[in-house]
Amino acid sequence: MIEIMVNLQGGARAPLYEKIYNYMKKEITEGRIPQGEKLPSTRLLARHLSVSRSTVEMAYEQLLAEGYIKAEPCRGFFVCDITELYRLGWVGKENAQEKPDAEPAAQEENECVRIDFSPYAVDTRHFPYNIWRKISKAVLLDDREELLLAGHGQGDYGLRRAIAGYLHQARGVNCRPEQVIIGAGNEYLEILLMQILKPGQRVLMENPTYQQAYRTFANMGCEMLTLPAGDFGMNAGRVRACRPDIVYVMPSHQFPLGAVMPLEQRLALLKWASEREGRYLIEDDHDSEYRYRGKPIPSLQSVDSLGKVIYIGTFSKSIAPSLRVSYMVLPPGLLECYRESCGFYSATVPRIEQEILKMFIEEGHFERHLNKMRCIYRAKHYFLLGDLKIMRFVLFVQ
Repeated sequence: MIEIMVNLQGGARAPLYEKIYNYMKKEITEGRIPQGEKLPSTRLLARHLSVSRSTVEMAYEQLLAEGYIKAEPCRGFFVCDITELYRLGWVGKENAQEKPDAEPAAQEENECVRIDFSPYAVDTRHFPYNIWRKISKAVLLDDREELLLAGHGQGDYGLRRAIAGYLHQARGVNCRPEQVIIGAGNEYLEILLMQILKPGQRVLMENPTYQQAYRTFANMGCEMLTLPAGDFGMNAGRVRACRPDIVYVMPSHQFPLGAVMPLEQRLALLKWASEREGRYLIEDDHDSEYRYRGKPIPSLQSVDSLGKVIYIGTFSKSIAPSLRVSYMVLPPGLLECYRESCGFYSATVPRIEQEILKMFIEEGHFERHLNKMRCIYRAKHYFLLGDLKIMRFVLFVQ
């Protein structure tokens, strides 16, 4: 068992539990406390640091919620494998965070439980209300008149810079803030995109697929083509046979089947796109924040060196659907087309909301929220799989 030495006197003014949390998180992420290492008990560490036991418990609870440590009954606390966790090193670390929500009370044994299996739903019980409220108050207390004006049509530069930094570290996306366009939902960005490209595009999608995107492209006058969704995504040979202009893919987590496209298949699609001018791949990075096994899968855009991938993402699943903030990363070759055909459009996301989201990302709250929700969703994921295995066994025996 290691010895924890935390300087609680110097440094920034912050709660003691936050200093302990920040110190231990840094030691774990930088490898000085290795995976599997046993940590001191809350009682022992509190006595060693001359603080209350509740202070240490709050720090441990935050580390538990974000997946940096795990608790084993009758054994203690141990460091987890953190290769799956988001670690956005460029954001601030000295800001207060909320105490993890308490676990909901256990359901009565015979109580009827209704479960929402909608693919669009999120667990709103764990939304960081306190942090969001605090940032909202800080933004409004500044009396910044410029936030009441229309702002840049692509979105405020500060938020675009924060999104570009997050995408580079978490998804491997290579882009500048000038390439990022912020809009109120994916549908708006897809409508915008069809105005940037030539009219009458032939768009190829998988079947089944994300119907909102299919209907949006159809309403914009595109000729819609489909291919059956396979276990490994679209086959480049079948794509060529369909002769599309645009291929819409979800390579990291196909909706709704969840397939992951292998690198060989991705490179084949990029080769197809490079063979003729005007061909593009639309990468909808659906639900990419939540992967429960192995390391995060890099985006298709991260291996695109020819400017053929148009990347689309959203905060609807990672924060809340009502936030209505999505983003599109255009290849450099399409930026001039955007400015000529759509550069006069006003921003569709209020600047106050943009500023709140920017601060939420830059101050490290988004990173903490993602790690916390990944732990919660992973537990639900494995619980459901366990129940399905039991049901399968019971049906087999019967």
